[in-house]
Amino acid sequence: MDALHELTAVELRDRLRAGELTPAEVTEHFLARIAARNDELGAFSRVTADLARERVATLGPPSGTLWGMPTGDKDLFARAGVPTGFGSRALAGFVPEVSDGVVLDLDAAGTVSLGRTTAPELGFPAYTEPLAGPVARNPWDLERGAGGSSGGAAVAVAAGMLPFAPGSDGGGSVRIPAAACGVVGLKPSRGLLPSGSGVEAPGGLVTNGPLARTTADTALLLEGMLARQADGRVAHPYTLRTEAASAGAYLAAAQRGEVAGADGRQGGAHGRGARFRLGVTTWSAWDDYYEITVSPEATAALDTGVAALAGLGHEVAEHRWDPAPEYGDAFRSLWMGGASAVPIDDEAALDRLEPLTRWLVGRGREVPARELVEALRTLSAFERRLIAGMGDLDAVVTPALAMTPRPVGWYDAEDPDRNFRQQCQYTPFTSWLNVAGLPAITVPTHWTDDGLPMGIQIIGRPGGELTLLALAAQLEDVLRWPERRPPVW
Repeated sequence: MDALHELTAVELRDRLRAGELTPAEVTEHFLARIAARNDELGAFSRVTADLARERVATLGPPSGTLWGMPTGDKDLFARAGVPTGFGSRALAGFVPEVSDGVVLDLDAAGTVSLGRTTAPELGFPAYTEPLAGPVARNPWDLERGAGGSSGGAAVAVAAGMLPFAPGSDGGGSVRIPAAACGVVGLKPSRGLLPSGSGVEAPGGLVTNGPLARTTADTALLLEGMLARQADGRVAHPYTLRTEAASAGAYLAAAQRGEVAGADGRQGGAHGRGARFRLGVTTWSAWDDYYEITVSPEATAALDTGVAALAGLGHEVAEHRWDPAPEYGDAFRSLWMGGASAVPIDDEAALDRLEPLTRWLVGRGREVPARELVEALRTLSAFERRLIAGMGDLDAVVTPALAMTPRPVGWYDAEDPDRNFRQQCQYTPFTSWLNVAGLPAITVPTHWTDDGLPMGIQIIGRPGGELTLLALAAQLEDVLRWPERRPPVW
């Protein structure tokens, strides 16, 4: 039998369902993987082995979409009774009394949490190097960072410590670490998931989403995060929602590379999946605010991905949105305004925040209500223009990142304004999709000469997850990234 961590999540799910494996066997295997690698990689800020074993003992017979599947809680997700630090020294020792919705939904789907995956302080940075520790290190090069804020989740998946993991994405926090670590990351449409839908977040920015090594595994975790009822419907708590596809449709799209009833032409160069109209761009909403330079490595990843898509028979053409000089100021006002609501008011606790977070909170509490309202109005208009600007395209392709994964310690620890600029220059293609509420998926397409993964981002129309998964599945057939393994594996 294959080593369990070599199996895809779908294969693992199938063997559990067939009785060929038990949840206890799977849990112990992955706990051993974590014990052997976490000191080096920092993927988990806390391992909860005893709680995982207690959970396995109460699972009962197979039930739920993800019965017996191991995963981890991002350290921004509260789990009742488990210390939750939010990556911050200011919140060390906090033990929540109530679990977050995403934790409850995944529990209901049958997963077994093995611990808390590392996140940066309060999820604000696009890198995972919290002073509270540990640093999430890239398994392709331990001197490089994992991106953020779902950095620990991405490391755990890339290094075979978990088959998949949930993350959250407020400005790229699923897609950035997925791209940096050479795995797949999906930010769903605003309003798709019942928990972490984006609807409840300031400006509608933050949505939860899955990370996995394969497209099908990503879709499988998405199915579990949808928390379907017995009749297959999603019990959504908000009036604003994106209609979910029927149960199993996301996994089917990821496995077959096609979308039932797609506007794209059926068939393809490899006889698999639909063809779509795709735009390609290196445009960013930050272009008129910061100096954005797309590195040769990012260009190579884009060229490889686009060539593969064209070879699959898709219509590919250059695309560019209109300039958005108003975006930078408006986004900064919203981002800082969101930071103002951090539930820390004691001066001693505020002093324990990292310089970047302290700056965001302090500046945010100085933002006038009028400025915040005007920023929201500006970003709402930007959202409408961005979606209209897609025209008749089914999806748009960009680089995933503008640079190779950054060295640990690269971001300015003393000058928060420069730190923020560095983050935008590294990740200029992500935050504006949170503003627009659009779905986007990142997949690896290229490895540099020194072995670092680089990838592309595919942006969908509202509710376009099926199209994104189909396109990613087709690329996976050609580029075969799951066959690669990082040096730390």
